[in-house]
Amino acid sequence: MVDMKKNRFRKDMMKNATETKLSKDKLQKRLKEEFQHAMGGVPAWAETSKQKTSSDDESEEDEDDLLQRTGNFISTSTSLPRGILKMKNCQHANAERPTTARISSVQFHPCAQVVMVAGLDNSISLFQVDGKTNPKIQSIYLDRFPIYKACFTANGEEVLATSVHSKVLYVYDMLAGKLVPVHQVRGLKEKVVRRFEISPDGSFLLINGIAGYSHLLSMKTKELIGSMKINGRVSACTFSSDSKKIYTSSGDGEVYIWDVNSRRCLNRFVDEGNLRALSIATSRNGQYIACGSSSGVVNIYNQDSCLQETNPKPIKAIMNLVTGVTSLTFNPTTEILAIASRKMKEAVRLVHLPSCTVFSNFPVVKKKTISRAQTMDFSPRSGYFAVGNEKGKALMYRLHHYSDF
Repeated sequence: MVDMKKNRFRKDMMKNATETKLSKDKLQKRLKEEFQHAMGGVPAWAETSKQKTSSDDESEEDEDDLLQRTGNFISTSTSLPRGILKMKNCQHANAERPTTARISSVQFHPCAQVVMVAGLDNSISLFQVDGKTNPKIQSIYLDRFPIYKACFTANGEEVLATSVHSKVLYVYDMLAGKLVPVHQVRGLKEKVVRRFEISPDGSFLLINGIAGYSHLLSMKTKELIGSMKINGRVSACTFSSDSKKIYTSSGDGEVYIWDVNSRRCLNRFVDEGNLRALSIATSRNGQYIACGSSSGVVNIYNQDSCLQETNPKPIKAIMNLVTGVTSLTFNPTTEILAIASRKMKEAVRLVHLPSCTVFSNFPVVKKKTISRAQTMDFSPRSGYFAVGNEKGKALMYRLHHYSDF
């Protein structure tokens, strides 16, 4: 039997005050039912089922109905126009669980209509996305573990989380309701584990270390496969969309490209004009690499030229920010690049691709609602955009060009 009172993150599963103990089988069934009910159906990764498609009716009623379901929807076929981005403010993603602690991670579930919000209040919370109330599904509290980063695995079945001053990596199985700490990875000598990336295919976990090291782990076993070392300090890392390459940005503005299988350096180049790199991102379609610097400049490169040339020239340098670029995120259709700096209020811009021009209507600076952006994400089919700030709010916006979640 499982004592529900001793597990803070399971209290939401209690149907009444007298239900203090549940069998493991009953608890797992309850977790599964609650999670699937809140998501509006059984997700593809939990159970194979027939998926519904949306109609072409553009009425408000049909759109609301569409946003209640998961599945393979029909996307807008026309490309996103530049200039003005049609969007509206939604209820904060975490409005049902308010906090004043800094939001360190906000991420949409890869398969279901769910958003995760995590922060320095030691908690990870899951919310159903409906754009209106965004009901809370569940909160997981990690004692004395302020969240530095939390991330869904590629299949959406687990959440990985690291803390500010700890070498422990927590793995939370959402369906089983099981929280597993990974205390020590054999061969990994890092004293603190904070920054990490998960490969798009779900096979690898990349941990940023000190002294120029990046460590590649097996996602399944959490065992060390091998390490890569650059000159200087690792400022940011990311995988290519096919999970075959790793891009590592160094503190002195160089970018290293590694082969995942051999951990061999395929190429390295200097990011033009970058004296101190802070962030790097690759597009989902394998076309672009974006590099953010401490000066506020974002260089957008053609990915092929970065692989083949020792001195590639950026397609465009985006100069709309004046403080260090701490966040870079491409939307799934590679039509928008979100750039942000947490060093200044309202320092978020959305860049149209392939024109590389900034949308003029975001943010609305006079309203000053964003404050300092800490983390950003787009939903799986770009229908929503979320920004987490230092005041504990996970702001959410509906992008009208995209007809589904």
